Amino acid sequence: MRRKTVVRTGLSALLLVGTWATAGLAPASAATPDSASASASTSMSAPASASASKAAPATSAGLLTAMQKEFGLTKSQAVARLAAEKTATAVDGKAQRVAGASYGGSWFSAADNRLTVAITDSGKAAAVRATGATVKLVKHSERALDATMKRIDALSAPAGVSSWRVDPKTNRVVVNVLASERDSEAVTAFVAKARKTGPVTVAETTHAPATTAAGTVGGDPYYTGNVRCSIGFSVHGGFVTAGHCGPRGQSVRGWDNSAIGNFQGSSFPGNDYAWVNVANGWWTVPVVLGWGSVSDQLVRGSNEAPNGASICRSGSTTHWRCGNVLAKNVTVNYAQGAVHQMVQTSACAEGGDSGGSFISGDQAQGVTSGASGNCTTGGQSFYQPINEILSTYGLTLHTA
Repeated sequence: MRRKTVVRTGLSALLLVGTWATAGLAPASAATPDSASASASTSMSAPASASASKAAPATSAGLLTAMQKEFGLTKSQAVARLAAEKTATAVDGKAQRVAGASYGGSWFSAADNRLTVAITDSGKAAAVRATGATVKLVKHSERALDATMKRIDALSAPAGVSSWRVDPKTNRVVVNVLASERDSEAVTAFVAKARKTGPVTVAETTHAPATTAAGTVGGDPYYTGNVRCSIGFSVHGGFVTAGHCGPRGQSVRGWDNSAIGNFQGSSFPGNDYAWVNVANGWWTVPVVLGWGSVSDQLVRGSNEAPNGASICRSGSTTHWRCGNVLAKNVTVNYAQGAVHQMVQTSACAEGGDSGGSFISGDQAQGVTSGASGNCTTGGQSFYQPINEILSTYGLTLHTA
């Protein structure tokens, strides 16, 4: 894109002139040009089948430092965990193919760096173990749990119900309700209907989910009207971000207020994804901004990380934050309407982070949609998986 002020810190000379539209739709405070220059992030795109580079790039020192800080690990433990998560991601795909219709979900455990795969058919156990996974026999297949999710999705949820998700560990669909509303007539009625759809359990939460959009008050964003958003990943011809950032046709301005392009596609609620074309002197690079917390991260593919894996996100308000994948196939009940097939993480997010990047190692995972709680007292976040976005719009991830 065109540079009108000092270049941002943290990127190589080549990347400094690359795409800067990488912040997600989330309200955040505006920044001066100098401070903005330190916060450029980029977006990427890749086919749903994108895979990591065959090369084995060295793990960045910054990422290892962040892992040690966020998870209380030693350097050697962080290296071992990243290697184990990469292996688990590869094993998970093989195990799913071997398990077939018997597959009941999977999760990674940081305690022993192992991937557990749930299956309903004991006859498949030996073959699944042969892929390198630990096996757990369960009653319900992932297909059955997904069917339960769809039946619950068809119900009208009251505000006292925050979300529902498939939980492979308990082999059930978990419906999260606000503790303050659990005994209300509306929530009680919804839970009763949900229990009739299949294997369902209920859990309590203290925070209602909300999209992380914000008014224009500063930072290093892209702007749509009076809203500031964060870029997710670069794709060839543009970048992906959150759908609640703007409707199709909405014009987009960069951190320097110059025109970037327009929303070419947008979906929200139901989904929460969009993509923006880049023109007017802007271009794309396969980088996620580390905001000085870690080195800026190159994007090499979009292999899906398993439940339990470590994951980090980059956004224009709370910058670089890390956590773990808590659940997949989550339906989040926002005030604007429900969004389906999301991923829930323990990484916090706040207004202004929307649309920003979720990355595991060097693999793109998704774009920030919303959060509950905050980064001061603690919170969780939700993202829309990247491969669904790429597949929906026929986009190709920009990779290193």
